[in-house]
Amino acid sequence: MNLKVKAKLDPKFQPLSIVCREMREATKENGQDIIIAAERNDGYTSTYKTRIFCDGTGHDEENFRFVERIAKSILWVVGGYKLIIAGSETVGNKIKEAFSDGGLRNFDFHYMEKVYEHPFEVEICALEDAPKDKSSAAPVGRHLDGCRIGFDAGGSDRKVSAVIDGKSVYSEEVVWFPKLNSDPEYHYQGILEAMKTAASKMPRVDAIGVSSAGIYVNNRIMAASLFIKVSDEDCDKRVKNMYIDIAKEIGEDIPLEVANDGDVTALAGAMDLNDDSVLGVAMGTSEAGGYIDPQGNITGWLNELAFVPVDFCEEAMVDEWSGDYGCGVKYFSQDGVIKLAPYAGIELDESLSPAEKLKVVQNLMKDGDERAALIYDTIGAYFGYAIAYYTEFYDIKHVIIMGRVTSGEGGVILLERAQEVLDKEFPELAKKIKLHIPDESSRRVGQSVAAASLPKIK
Repeated sequence: MNLKVKAKLDPKFQPLSIVCREMREATKENGQDIIIAAERNDGYTSTYKTRIFCDGTGHDEENFRFVERIAKSILWVVGGYKLIIAGSETVGNKIKEAFSDGGLRNFDFHYMEKVYEHPFEVEICALEDAPKDKSSAAPVGRHLDGCRIGFDAGGSDRKVSAVIDGKSVYSEEVVWFPKLNSDPEYHYQGILEAMKTAASKMPRVDAIGVSSAGIYVNNRIMAASLFIKVSDEDCDKRVKNMYIDIAKEIGEDIPLEVANDGDVTALAGAMDLNDDSVLGVAMGTSEAGGYIDPQGNITGWLNELAFVPVDFCEEAMVDEWSGDYGCGVKYFSQDGVIKLAPYAGIELDESLSPAEKLKVVQNLMKDGDERAALIYDTIGAYFGYAIAYYTEFYDIKHVIIMGRVTSGEGGVILLERAQEVLDKEFPELAKKIKLHIPDESSRRVGQSVAAASLPKIK
């Protein structure tokens, strides 16, 4: 694979964006259409159409490897408890075997079952019977009228704002330790106290908006790292409806909207830019994503970019949690920096935490160390190619990057290299997509106002 912009510390990098392009090119003469679809709650369905080699022409394994990466990507971009493969029974059967209990994608199979509370299945059908797109995108957010509470649940602090007609009249940040507490009452009382404090600063509460890391379906908490120490039994009984229950304590029938913090960050960016089609990517402990569609709506998709593959190379680093290779978490997070350090000739003390290891590289960056600069240069190349891959699923005009990995001069290098990839490798995308790093102060204020703007007042 000949890349126009090299990932300097990772010569084996095989961007999936290039794989998609090469597959389309290679199958122009000897190919067949295939549709890969994912169905989630309430029958919402997202479809992806591409081409593969014709069945039985000696490319069956190649077809499977390609479609499996696309299917995995669609699951973590939009979510779903059902995959539909239309147009190839051969590939469909292999996907069915992979996404099964004990199969190659055992983790994804069980995780999606848990999120959607529905048995996972793979359906195979003819091309003409492929499902149509059914969207759940809704005009959530940008509502600035009335007296609103905006709550942002972070892993180390919780933020709450009282917002009147779009202006924050009160904000506070309180340190807390949700990831260390197994009693959900700790989380409940902490959130309730924050909301009551914000409510006391306004004449009334017309709406409550919540920004929180995790996966939410109909305002219910389906999976969230804040509750990592809480037992499965307590999660089912006391966590799933926590935001709904707390909103009732603030007042009966107050409109509530809970959204993934990545989506709210993207919404804050869209409001700041006064535009739509915004993809937000946070590079921190992991890789988080959020998206605002061309109509300015939040989509209800998962946007869990940490588990979307970006590297086709089977020798790529494996994520310990999901057991899969080449996924975003090992490229656009502190793990990505740590992974590349030895290749840059930087030895990191193994007794340090991941956050401390990142700090070492950042301090070297501040001192003008060329080895540290090479790490950010490589991540930037990764990211430019990843943006092109993300456009397979998202309509993008703006990419906003944030998170501690992007702070300082390293973030500038990262963005410059990503832009070079778009300019040289994907000039048609370079004309359309703008890359941004927001400043910290505007992001903090913007996030609380954006969270508060989520619900529409009845």
